[in-house]
Amino acid sequence: MTANKVNVCVLGASGYTGSDFIRLAARHQNINFAALTAHTHAGKKVAEVFPHLATLDLPKLTTVDDVDWSDIDVVVCGLPHGTTQEIIASLPKDIKIADMSADFRLRDAKTYEDTYGKPHQALELQKKAAYGLTELNRDEIRNTRLVACPGCFPTAVLLTLFPLLAGKHIGPNDLIIDAKSGLTGAGRGLKQNTLFSEAGEGLSPYGVGTHRHAPEIDQELTKAFGDSVVVNFTPHLVPMSRGELVTCHVKLCDNNTVVDVREALSAHYASEPFVRVLAEGAMLATQNVRGSNHCQIGVFADRIPGRAIVIGTIDNLVKGSAGQALQNLNLMCGFAETQGLEQLPMFP
Repeated sequence: MTANKVNVCVLGASGYTGSDFIRLAARHQNINFAALTAHTHAGKKVAEVFPHLATLDLPKLTTVDDVDWSDIDVVVCGLPHGTTQEIIASLPKDIKIADMSADFRLRDAKTYEDTYGKPHQALELQKKAAYGLTELNRDEIRNTRLVACPGCFPTAVLLTLFPLLAGKHIGPNDLIIDAKSGLTGAGRGLKQNTLFSEAGEGLSPYGVGTHRHAPEIDQELTKAFGDSVVVNFTPHLVPMSRGELVTCHVKLCDNNTVVDVREALSAHYASEPFVRVLAEGAMLATQNVRGSNHCQIGVFADRIPGRAIVIGTIDNLVKGSAGQALQNLNLMCGFAETQGLEQLPMFP
């Protein structure tokens, strides 16, 4: 690593998050792509897998075993959960890592095993990983070697609710989260429920009461509140390629009003480049953040007295994954936090 450039290896470059990281970081003045891995596509040019990246000068895809780690400063990992731990544990100790998988997000080993169905294979590293929600954990991210980038749903929920629970503006009970995500949230692998004929022209819940992001949300909201928080979380698949929206039904604390909640969020995110709290009455939509690292939050009065509806929206592939990984990489390497992330949302 020089003062101006870092050599980056993207693990899982043929997935949606890996390719979106390449798209974003291609305009980053301080990143050089030194290696891109994709086991099933090893030996191919990136343009053969992703034609939209054909104008970029990129190395050919390779296997993990063929990477020259002596030439790598930073690894960005886009591999599926369960496949990441042993690879990351084997890397030279001077390499910084931004992991977009779920393998280092959960702090408790038993919770990880219960959630993902297998014991964790790198517990020492798990204990050292910083939780990578940049706006809420900057100092730890800046001073760590390994960042566990949050899941897409936890990113949207935590940006929306974390400051409110930390400030005791809302209570920890009866937190109901109705979540919607585009189909890319399910990854690029072939699955029946994401086929066009199965997912198009419809809306379907999944992982009802069992979704693996719920323990991650509980973990971080418990940290915010200082006592146990368990949420009611139900995700749904929406027939669009990317985008995410979470509608959070909350109970107000003490004498807090909807205005107090909006003002608390506005004050918390006043200096944040990527989070915008909307004015009263303004309506948010996934189209307003599509393709960007931005998050929009809206606060609305509930018909039920003493309650409010707080809605957050992000692009699940950018702020929910690749963009957040790049934001964290910038912090770890001492670059401007917004570098490579200046893209405005794509509308319509």
